[in-house]
Amino acid sequence: MQHHHPYQHRHDDEHGFGGSSGRRQRFFGHGELRLVVLDILTRHASHGYELIKAIETLTHGGYIPSPGVIYPTLDLLQDQGLITVDVADGGRKKIAITVEGSQWLNENRTQLDHVLARLKQRSVGHALRKDPQMKRAIENFKAALDLKVNQQEISDAQLKKIIGIIDRAALDITQLD
Repeated sequence: MQHHHPYQHRHDDEHGFGGSSGRRQRFFGHGELRLVVLDILTRHASHGYELIKAIETLTHGGYIPSPGVIYPTLDLLQDQGLITVDVADGGRKKIAITVEGSQWLNENRTQLDHVLARLKQRSVGHALRKDPQMKRAIENFKAALDLKVNQQEISDAQLKKIIGIIDRAALDITQLD
């Protein structure tokens, strides 16, 4: 019998956006959210809402899985025998990793390490953007680029100049001591 969750009709996927709109960069590739959920569960049993908050914290607010993403993922993990879901006091479901789940996570440790490293790299950018002057500078750059490139016709020569300016700025930043 297939499990259906009331939120399952939404078109979110585990990548962090719905349908094919895909404006934001993906946080998780295929199967990666399952790894992250299992990894969180190795530290403590949890509830669905707590898993959502743990992923939000892990991504510094960059990705908050909706119930329409998290609950089908939990259903899949339960169907695969990688987690157990027990009703706790107050009717809340307590989610715990199984021995099989721990073994599967260990077998996929390399992929999990890549996911966690990618999230750590993104968190460096998050810390930089928290600085008010850095945030202002980035927003100023984006506004100038938008004004020049998206809101008026530019020639191929102008576009090449803009690309050169961006490349030189990136090089200057990488060469800072």
